[in-house]
Amino acid sequence: MSKTNTSLDSNAHSRRSFLKGALSSAAVATVATSTSNVFASGQASMAGIVYTKENPGKWAKKVGGHLPEIAIDGTKVTVMTDHGMSAKHFIVRHTLVSKDGEVIGEKTFTPEDDAESSYTLPAGYKGKLYATSFCNKHDFWLAETKV
Repeated sequence: MSKTNTSLDSNAHSRRSFLKGALSSAAVATVATSTSNVFASGQASMAGIVYTKENPGKWAKKVGGHLPEIAIDGTKVTVMTDHGMSAKHFIVRHTLVSKDGEVIGEKTFTPEDDAESSYTLPAGYKGKLYATSFCNKHDFWLAETKV
């Protein structure tokens, strides 16, 4: 292979990587904006987009392994999803959101990780908290609790 072809292959790979990243960022921003509006309005479910214990939609048999669990100890919040992690099926991300739709923290996982994340609450925080868990096969899950 000539040096020119190698350079072209490298440029094509860079463009593909950039496009994947840009599309992923746009999708996350769209979901985050929609979800923030749901949080701020007090609605905890959007049928077919956000799944909850009360509204699992087509994933009714998947609640136990996909719904995030929230544990609070003082100002520390731990989010856990009891889900196996493999290259083909895993929890991609957790996000912790305040009652006003502000992201308190987020963690992205690889298939080698455990689906557990920890966050520190803002000083004096009181009210609802929303935890999300995104599975690469079974969509976006939401749980809520109060501090």
